[in-house]
Amino acid sequence: MGVKNYLIEGVSCTGKTTVCNELQRRGYQAIHGDRELAYQGDPETGEKTDTASHEKHIWDVDKVKALVDNKNEPVTFFCGGSRNFSKFIDLFDRVFVLVIDKETLNRRLDERPQNEFGGKKNERELIARLHDTKEDIPKNGMIIDATVPIEKVVDAIIRQT
Repeated sequence: MGVKNYLIEGVSCTGKTTVCNELQRRGYQAIHGDRELAYQGDPETGEKTDTASHEKHIWDVDKVKALVDNKNEPVTFFCGGSRNFSKFIDLFDRVFVLVIDKETLNRRLDERPQNEFGGKKNERELIARLHDTKEDIPKNGMIIDATVPIEKVVDAIIRQT
């Protein structure tokens, strides 16, 4: 999709979807990875599974590769979380990792509806643990403070592209 391709990652509630929406509003090519690329599968093999869990939330690697290979846009942003990012992270020109503090995380979790990931108690506990351990996000990404207003978050990302 883009001559330059960027991944925007982060723990749940850090604002990946909101960043994607703002990028689109500004006219950028931005892919909602959790909506357009994600499915439940084995993070190592990619084999689909009927068992839904956070650990099996992966992106279709072939679709990611095909989108990256298409150079119709000057820039494309891929926004969302994936447990198999290691299978395609090297395709991106840069990786941005959205981070928030514990207070912001708890406030955003409190605002989540029950039917969205993070709306249930056991999901909240998982998200809190992942926020603390950072085990679910790329280690070498550029850290972006996502506690500030969305316009500033996106401005910070755009400046680094």
